[in-house]
Amino acid sequence: MVFSNTFSPFLAFPVRSLVVSALAAASLAACSHTTRMAAQPQNLPVPAEWANTTAPATAPATAPATALASDAPAAPALDLAQWWQGFGDAQLVTLIEQALAANPSIVSAQAAVQQARAQVEVQRAGLLPSLDASAGARRSQQGVADASNSYTVGLDASWELDLWGRKRNLVQAGQENLAATQASLYAAHVSLSAEVALHYIQLRNAQERLRIAQHNLALQAQTEQMTRWRVQAGLAASLDAEQARQTLAQTAAQIPSLQASVRQTQHALAVLTGQAPAALLEALAQPAPVPAAPPTWAMRLPADTLRQRPDVQAQEHRVQAALANLSAQERANFPTLRLSGSLGVSALTLGALSDGASVARSIAASLAAPIFDAGANRAQIAAQQAAVVQARQAYRSSVLAALQEVEDALVQLQSDQQRLVHVQVAAEAAGNAQRLAQQRYDSGLIDFRTVLESQRSLLASQDSLASAQAAISTDVVKLFKALGGGWTKENNQLTDENLVSQAVSATE
Repeated sequence: MVFSNTFSPFLAFPVRSLVVSALAAASLAACSHTTRMAAQPQNLPVPAEWANTTAPATAPATAPATALASDAPAAPALDLAQWWQGFGDAQLVTLIEQALAANPSIVSAQAAVQQARAQVEVQRAGLLPSLDASAGARRSQQGVADASNSYTVGLDASWELDLWGRKRNLVQAGQENLAATQASLYAAHVSLSAEVALHYIQLRNAQERLRIAQHNLALQAQTEQMTRWRVQAGLAASLDAEQARQTLAQTAAQIPSLQASVRQTQHALAVLTGQAPAALLEALAQPAPVPAAPPTWAMRLPADTLRQRPDVQAQEHRVQAALANLSAQERANFPTLRLSGSLGVSALTLGALSDGASVARSIAASLAAPIFDAGANRAQIAAQQAAVVQARQAYRSSVLAALQEVEDALVQLQSDQQRLVHVQVAAEAAGNAQRLAQQRYDSGLIDFRTVLESQRSLLASQDSLASAQAAISTDVVKLFKALGGGWTKENNQLTDENLVSQAVSATE
């Protein structure tokens, strides 16, 4: 029904009655499933401490799901914002900074944030009136009469009042989606920084293993040469020479695969930093030690970890967005009240539009309420309710996965630390055994086979030691990633302007 400023007082009463009745009915319908679904607990108990470390006695027993994305202060146990600084490797720091500035996945995530921010502005614009300008010209003729012209210029305004908060719910959903998109950007920071560090550790480990293999190859080449001389002098059997040659060839066979691993890791690091695969070959050609893991730092509590991890925050925001969309969909059944008005002038000539033109104006209000839609909106509400359930389960899964990742990282770190102790002992013993075997062989007390076995054992022990040391650094990086390290709200607040500038500069 539409009413304007020209209707009679006799019609005013039925219109008002209709409006009041519709509003009352909608108010009764406002008691929807949204409130009940929003009040449902998440039932996500968080342990007071990690199973493989000791937490302070003041740790909370549980962490409510609604508080995970809050700004509550976390325990000042560990600064995770730039954990890579703790390795003391300038090259690693440079690579991570380059990756965070130019990696395509980061640029894409920044563009997604910009898109979500613009979508929020679109939803906000729906809360305000709209104003359109129009102009028209018409030429008409009846029979043999002279043709006549008419010209019109006007303004049209309309405004749908957000009586039930449907549009405000859509704005809230957009804001929650924006927050989730921002959290996804921060999650990309966390993943990328860890990925660069892992590849860098892999590179330095491959270079170290290559150095060990080349060093042992040189020693074995000397042994093989001396054995051939002894065979020529009649001091050793030809079997010794062939065994020495076999050992030399086996060690040499390891060199190409290690060289390929070095080159491939260099390519991967270049791509992670947003460059061509061969861009870092020269910069990373010089071998360097595997970055040592930083000293043991105090662990965050589980609840603080969940607050820090951006992927968990993203899932929580998606739950809130789903609830807002559900509320908006439920309010699609409520009556809508739209106000409209127009103001225009018309004249027979263009010149008369400014002087002597007739003025037309109108104002109207319309009230519309759905009566029958064949169950379409009911089905949409059911779909949104299912979306809420899905979002909550995804949130629950992210929390459990976060806890598992940290626990797994701690178990692996402790295991590799214990393994390193034994590997160090084995490497030391293998070095002593090789020297003793060489001395006893030179004295004629043992056969040459024992020397070769000691050389093989030394190479394997040195290689295992290098891998075990690199594994410790790898485990620490994975632990930092599981704890959500690599970003902070303070140093990752992005505006539309710097999002655009970063995206443009990265694609140039």
